[in-house]
Parts: sequence; structure tokens; C-alpha cells
Amino acid sequence: MMKKTLLILVIFTAINTAFAQRVVNSNQKQQTTQSDTQKSEDVNATIDFESKVVDYGVIENKSDGARKFVFTNNGTDPLVIKTAKGSCGCTVPTWPKDPIAPGESGEIGVKYDTKRTGKFTKTITLTTNADRKPVILTIKGSVNPPPKDTQTLQKKNSGAPLEKK
Repeated sequence: MMKKTLLILVIFTAINTAFAQRVVNSNQKQQTTQSDTQKSEDVNATIDFESKVVDYGVIENKSDGARKFVFTNNGTDPLVIKTAKGSCGCTVPTWPKDPIAPGESGEIGVKYDTKRTGKFTKTITLTTNADRKPVILTIKGSVNPPPKDTQTLQKKNSGAPLEKK
């Protein structure tokens, strides 16, 4: 009887300890999330673009695929662009790594691989300290196929054909 009581007491203590740790971890996560939210809400930076879409129009194969998005920080705190990611490997963005002061402007550069022919629509996703939601920029256009070679290869008709033995 004593062994059963002791066993039940040990199991009860172990379960209670495990549950208490989960509650503490859960409370810590809530506090961390709340402090992160307060930090992002305390930042008063903005990222305002002249245009969030760049239309390449119709361009030639292997032409210059570099374009830029111009923005301004109209907030009162410095703007930090944390990341910029293209939707595929054919779209490569560049962005300022240093904070953009209030009232200052900057550029997000983008280079599209113009060896790919046909119509395209690609996106660049920015993560900033201005908002928890990412900023989506779009490039679109059409790349003409490469020009066909105007000279056709001609068969040489001179000389005797090889004889079969």
C-alpha cells in the first residue's frame, strides 16, 4: 500500500512539474511576442514608393535588364530594409544596407535576366522596420526572341564525293 501511494505521489509530482514548465514557457513566449510587437509599433519609419511597378515594355533579348524603384522615408525614424528577395533566380534585387534617415530617398535596384524570352511578371519582397507586412514590388514586360541568323549555311558542292569500297 505504501509503495502504491509513493508511486502515485512521484507520478503526480512529475506531471505537475512538466505542466508548470509549459506554462512558464508559454508565458515567456507571450511576453516576447508582446515586446516585439511594441518595438515594431514604436518605430515610425515609412517606405513610400514613386511606383511599386516597373514595366520594362518590350525589350530585346540580352539587353540591359537593370531597373530601379525609388522610395522615400517620410517617417520620423530611420528606415531599415532588412531583406529583399526576388521571386525567382532571374530577378536579382539590390538595396541599401544602411538605415535611410527621415526625409531621405533611396533605391531598390533590380536586374532581370533578359536571356529568357517571352512575357514575364516577377516580384520582389521587402522586409523593413516600417511595417510587419512585407512590401511587394513588381516588374513586368516582354523579351523578344533572339534575332534569327540571316545567313544560312550552304553545302559545299565542290570536289568529288567519297567513294565506297
